[in-house]
Amino acid sequence: MIDGFDRGSSRGDGARILDLTAWNELDVPLLRAPREFVAELHQRHLPQPGTTVIAVLDAEHRVVASASFTPRSHVTDGWHHRNAILTQLRRITPHDLRLSAPNRTAVLLRCREGGPDWTEQDGAWMWALRDAAELHGLRCGSYLTLTPAGWQSIGDGRRGRNPHSGSWAEGPVHTVTELPPRIARESDHRWRPARPARLGALDAVRRTGTR
Repeated sequence: MIDGFDRGSSRGDGARILDLTAWNELDVPLLRAPREFVAELHQRHLPQPGTTVIAVLDAEHRVVASASFTPRSHVTDGWHHRNAILTQLRRITPHDLRLSAPNRTAVLLRCREGGPDWTEQDGAWMWALRDAAELHGLRCGSYLTLTPAGWQSIGDGRRGRNPHSGSWAEGPVHTVTELPPRIARESDHRWRPARPARLGALDAVRRTGTR
């Protein structure tokens, strides 16, 4: 506690990290269709490396709310990650703290560089997901990663090659450079047949031969 504010753990404090053994002991509910779930989240948010996506599932495992955010790269402590997740949860969905037991689940997808295996930073995000879900009255769900190797559900071993951390750049990109050049557009206008001008009174007299 410093100046009345909880600054979280020190850099060397491992209490805010979950290793794979501790994660598996949480009895995290498995996603029914992880490939389809990851594809849906990727289509919604197109996460780039460094982006984290938090999703809330209902009792039927349907996505009812989701948000993507990019935490500051120098922040690595699970306590700060927990606060970032809580901020997003409070923004996108009401809490379920009044329920006797949670019926919705929080799932986290983290897009990052590096190998697909568990890292200490994954452990910090796992701790953050568990704590944020509990504080918001939700059940802690799966933790997934997107890396150059593909997607992976950490702890249960389910994975796939697509989407991966670079998939956001593979779709069609529409930019102003795809518009036809300005000169070409103006030249099209010049070659269009002009509308006939309205005849003045003198021209009308000349055409009819009357005065």
